[in-house]
Amino acid sequence: MAEITPETPQKQNGWHKIGEALWELVSSFLIAAILALLIVFFVAQTAKVEGISMLPNFHNNERIVVEKISYDQHPPQRGDVIVVKSPLDSNTRLIKRVIGLPGETIAVHDGLVFINSKPLMEPYLNQDTNGYLAPQRVPPLHYFIMGDNRNMSLDSRMFGPVDRDAIIGRVWISYWPPADIGLISK
Repeated sequence: MAEITPETPQKQNGWHKIGEALWELVSSFLIAAILALLIVFFVAQTAKVEGISMLPNFHNNERIVVEKISYDQHPPQRGDVIVVKSPLDSNTRLIKRVIGLPGETIAVHDGLVFINSKPLMEPYLNQDTNGYLAPQRVPPLHYFIMGDNRNMSLDSRMFGPVDRDAIIGRVWISYWPPADIGLISK
């Protein structure tokens, strides 16, 4: 009959313990970094508002979170605040509000925006929409976007409706300054 003798655990020296701890730290950091990159590329990212085109609702240097996945489930909706690649410079990002949807006719006159000849109620504005825009139809898979500070906004009135593929995501949360912390609603 064979006997089995239990092995006594080998004593670990100090360097071995340090190596294990270092490996655990490095591997945890790598996993966290990979998860953070996946979130930024596919789920959400932070951004800073630059300029005054979205006053009074968003301020210069305000920090926001842009979520990128809801438009995989449904198209942008009127009133959504979005971040979009500028049609004039693909390296520039703009924060604007969705005003016109694909197939709708947009016009501006008498201080109002008109959708299919009906005035658009915009409770988020604190001023009239000055100027004149002749009626124009929004092409399929395009969106007409405008800043809330209509008289100081570079938007679809200048560069036309934006392609759906240029939309990065929907502004979801404001997190800085502390007075503006909260979910973004229409």
